[in-house]
Amino acid sequence: MKQIIQRLTNYEILSVKEAYDSLIALSKGDVNETQMAAFMTVYMMRSISVQELTGFRNALLDLCLKVDLKQDQVIDMCGTGGDGKDTFNISTLSAFVVAGAGAKVGKHGNYGVSSSCGSSNVMEALGYRFTNDAASLQKQIDQAGICIMHAPLFHPAMKSVAPVRKGLGMKTFFNMLGPLVNPSFPTHQSVGVFNLEIARLYHYLLQNTDKTYQIVYALDGYDEISLTGDFKLISQKEEVQLSPKDIGLQKLQAEAISGGDSIQSAKDIFLKVLNNQGTSAQNEVVYANAGVALSTYFNVSFEEGVAMAKESLQSGKALQSLEKAIQISNESI
Repeated sequence: MKQIIQRLTNYEILSVKEAYDSLIALSKGDVNETQMAAFMTVYMMRSISVQELTGFRNALLDLCLKVDLKQDQVIDMCGTGGDGKDTFNISTLSAFVVAGAGAKVGKHGNYGVSSSCGSSNVMEALGYRFTNDAASLQKQIDQAGICIMHAPLFHPAMKSVAPVRKGLGMKTFFNMLGPLVNPSFPTHQSVGVFNLEIARLYHYLLQNTDKTYQIVYALDGYDEISLTGDFKLISQKEEVQLSPKDIGLQKLQAEAISGGDSIQSAKDIFLKVLNNQGTSAQNEVVYANAGVALSTYFNVSFEEGVAMAKESLQSGKALQSLEKAIQISNESI
């Protein structure tokens, strides 16, 4: 590893195999924490290449506990995190709206690293019990339309790097990997990224897979459609730039989609929105992000996806998906 780090500090780029072997070594605990921190820090100071990201992804997918959800179509919805914006849990909340609209969602998530409340933090606070039991996950996606896959339970090899990531407390290349290593190998993906460079990397990587995908990037740095300004959507078919007005929604101020400063406040917002007690700003940002996922999953227009999202939330179907998923997750306890 010392030689690899020296090469990286000399601005050399790793091959797919070298990146793969490096991440295997990190995951197996063959590297001390100082070297782990140095390895991660390199990628905070310079861009990651497509071949490096490919090698890292392939290593984690080979090491993960794989899950067959026995569905023709499954969509994952997540952002890379690391945008430093501290919004409420928009992508997680939107996932239940998407499930309520009839899609099958295999949601991959983790605790927050650079934010106060990540996907797994809020789900845990809501009473959801994480599991890697295939039967429970299957029942959840069959009956609730969604199951939550808490990353540490499916990527046990990542245990060795977790303390270093937490100690750094900043976004690392692992933030980029999260959406690429869903252990259920979903057929569809709606993924948010925090900068345009990563959007391009994802596009290069995903277009060489058989996934149907949309990559979301807000031009003001959010890893989701924030409605605070223009945003880009990148798919295997096209790249477009849209404004909130283009999809019939209002432009928002950043404070309108804040997540608060605690897990409790994040939980409160989550439940208020699903109980149709959210603010118009909170509702609209959920409509936008659920809408793009639904358009990806059902191959309909963005506007049709937004309409489906509104019906799911306002009818209470999204809330029912949450309640059913929580109930099933606790049955085996």
